[in-house]
Parts: sequence; structure tokens; C-alpha cells
Amino acid sequence: MRKITGAMYLISSTKMRKAKADLDRTRPFFEALKVEIKRIFRQDDMPENRYFYPKDVNEKLTGTFACLVITGDKGLAGAYNYNVIKKAMELKEGGNDIKWYVVGEYGRQLFEQRGIPIEKSFLYTAQNPTMHRARRICDVLLEEFNKGSFTKIYVAYTDMQGMTDSAMLTRILPFHRKEFITTTVEEPIKEPFEYQPSVSVVLKNVMQSYIAGFIYSALVDSFCSEQHARMTAMKAANDNAEKLMGELSVQYNRLRQAAITREITEVAAGARAQLKKKEGTTSE
Repeated sequence: MRKITGAMYLISSTKMRKAKADLDRTRPFFEALKVEIKRIFRQDDMPENRYFYPKDVNEKLTGTFACLVITGDKGLAGAYNYNVIKKAMELKEGGNDIKWYVVGEYGRQLFEQRGIPIEKSFLYTAQNPTMHRARRICDVLLEEFNKGSFTKIYVAYTDMQGMTDSAMLTRILPFHRKEFITTTVEEPIKEPFEYQPSVSVVLKNVMQSYIAGFIYSALVDSFCSEQHARMTAMKAANDNAEKLMGELSVQYNRLRQAAITREITEVAAGARAQLKKKEGTTSE
């Protein structure tokens, strides 16, 4: 068992490093997208967009919400899956009508066990997050959002910051404009940008890519967190195995020593008996 848990620890470590490297290679592109969205919001004639809260409306949106829940495909990762499910259920506790979208076999089985209907289960393995899969998930969610099937979209996932994992529940639609309007001093623009065919169309296309990027980031973060949680669980299992082996070794050595002592005692007792018998025969 110690060899098995040790091998699982090494495998999880390798997978986590590879996934983080993939995310680091794609992150600059999405940071550039955010800069472009900020630039669009500096336009004076900025149109309304369904992906953002209206300018002059501060009321809370009500109605049906969608939640994308990202879990692992299996257990043996401590409380990783339980924590993200618990965080997702906070939406339901608020009395909201939720349409559930699930990634990961563990989440699918748990929802079925609890009798919670799933709007769509993405039959992708959580072990191999890719940008292509993130775009497919994004297309499904945006299609329903554009139809008006729900007013908000949330993502329940696990975020890895350094060596700490935290279950997160993040709203990805609609955005608040202030999320893209900052006070950062940037190089002044001498000539205004021209957007073809229109600012609204450009913003819509950019936002789709940005949302897909966020989903991809959530998939990779969750995957890295799962591997980190599994590494922690396997390390604890290794430590327990070492402790158990130490205790068993002590018990074995005690039993072995007791058996040797018993054999020596039996040999000595036999020798004494033979000696007494010999002495008795001689005296006769």
C-alpha cells in the first residue's frame, strides 16, 4: 500500500506541474483581452451589452441562475470534491432556481445520489482540461444565456493560490462594468480606435473569448487543486503507512524475540531434564 500511495503522489505532482505550465502559457492572451475590453469601455458612446449590468440599474437580478460545477473524476483527494459541492449548494440555499451544469464524474454521481436534476453533464474527463473543451462549455452556456434561459451564470471550482486550495463560487455573467474600468494611468491614445463593424459586435466577440478563457482557467485551477489535494492525501497515507510499519516492526520483533526466548527455554529445560535423568541412572 505504501508503494501504491507513493506512486500516486509522484503521478499527481507531475500532472500538476504540466497543467500549471499550460495555464501560464495561455494566461497572457487573456490578460491582453482584458486590456482591450478596458479600452472599449473608454468609448464615449459605449452601447448597452447583455453581458454587463445596465449603467443605471443597481437592482439585484432575480430569476433562474446557471451554475457550472467542476469536480474531479474520482476520490482519494481529501475534501476536494466535498468542498466545491458545498460551495455550489450555497446558491440553492438562497432559494434560487438553479440549472446545474457539471464537469467531473464525482459530481455527476453525487448529484444523481441526491436526486438533483442536471441540465447538462459535460462528459469530459476532468483529468485533461483543454481550451477546446472550455470553448465548447462556453458556447453551451452563452447560447442558453442569450435565449434568456437564466439571468446569471456562476462557476463553482477550486482555486489554487500558492500551496493553498480554496473552493470558489464566482459569477461570470453578467459583469459589472467596474471590473474593467480602472484608475491605472496608461499611455494616452493620440488617435481614436475604429471598431468594425461596430463597438457592440466587437465587444460581444471579445467577451465570448474572455469567458471561455475564464472557464479554461477554472478547469485548470481545479485540476491543479485536485492533484495538490491528492498529493496531500497520499503524503498523509504514506506517513501513516510508515508509522504503521514501524509499529508492526516493533510488534514483530517482540513476537520474534518471545519465540526465540521460548525456544531457548525449552532447549534448556530439555537439557536439564536429560541431565537429571542421566544422574539418576548413574546413582543406581
